[in-house]
Amino acid sequence: MRTLAVVAAALLLVSCTGPSQPTPTPGSSTPSATTTPASPPSPTDSPTPLSPTASADPTATPSATASAEPTSTPVSTGHQPSLAPEAPPAAAYTYEEFDVPPGTHPHDVAPAPDGTIWYTAQLTGRLGILDPETGETTEIPLGEGSAPHGVIVGPDGAAWITDGGLNAIVRVLDGEVTSYPLPRPPDSNLNTAAFDANGILWFTAQSGGVYGRVDPASGEVEVFDAPEGPGPYGIDATPDGDIWFVSLAGSYLAQIDTETGEATVHEPPTPAQGSRRVWSDSVGRLWVSEWDAGQLGMYDPSSGEWQEWPLPGPNPQAYAVYVDELDLVWVTDFGSNSIVRFDPLTETFDSFPLPTADAAVRQLLGRDGELWGAESGTDKLVVLRRN
Repeated sequence: MRTLAVVAAALLLVSCTGPSQPTPTPGSSTPSATTTPASPPSPTDSPTPLSPTASADPTATPSATASAEPTSTPVSTGHQPSLAPEAPPAAAYTYEEFDVPPGTHPHDVAPAPDGTIWYTAQLTGRLGILDPETGETTEIPLGEGSAPHGVIVGPDGAAWITDGGLNAIVRVLDGEVTSYPLPRPPDSNLNTAAFDANGILWFTAQSGGVYGRVDPASGEVEVFDAPEGPGPYGIDATPDGDIWFVSLAGSYLAQIDTETGEATVHEPPTPAQGSRRVWSDSVGRLWVSEWDAGQLGMYDPSSGEWQEWPLPGPNPQAYAVYVDELDLVWVTDFGSNSIVRFDPLTETFDSFPLPTADAAVRQLLGRDGELWGAESGTDKLVVLRRN
């Protein structure tokens, strides 16, 4: 049994611009990969029925919330309009939640090629697999000491995982688990990953102050020192396969030269804004969740210009960011326990309060018509569907 809720929205916006500057960094490498067979996946018990909350109606009847009467105040900022069509109305979206095993602390999710949803079970060291049709979960152990953070789908159809506990990149395909340990530093606190145009996996390691790459063909792992040390967190590839990452501690966006491994820094206008995650839209603009400032930032590489918009609400905390197939920008806001949508065409926000309190959605990823996240605070996965 699954929880459904129809949601509506609240709106706000602001913008500004700023400069950028380059910074190169050196690197080191080692070829290293180990392969071990996975323990056979074991289905969990049948999913526990979810209890409805004040903002979740299991019968999918429209429910009013405190933010159910949307208002907007468009501001002209002079940037190129979005290529997306008009955004669907807020009422066109419906939430659904799925329980995962207690104590899992799901961190990141990835819609898989077979229709299931992969998630990282950070506190139990497993890759989880949710069947949205049945609500049942299966989990694959990743190894002793594992603490997986991010998961994405690779060009090979495998799950590629950044595992801080193993200090390794982990690949899972057809029941086989392959680890690619980092040559340095120990306990680097691996965070997120993305593939470039040549099929090379790039990753970030926040505490270690490094970023790096894995060549799946050779198993070689290279590590590069990040500008300003600790902080690399979110990473993404543009449609052209260029790689960009953000530094939470360094408060910057950087582009990686995929040939040399050097990073060029582009600083947002707001100092110490805490750039946590980054995502590209269909034309290669980079959207940044500014955690400490409670803002959404956008950098356009074609013009070198920045813009920023404060999230709605009194104490916003922008964590995850994702751009969907309509070029609409989605951000998780810890301050309001919401997922927030930004329309670049109208420069307005819609706020979608999460069905369960203290959800702590740390990452978003989607497929056509669906936006998926992991509620690390409640041991649930959540999807916002466009009806």
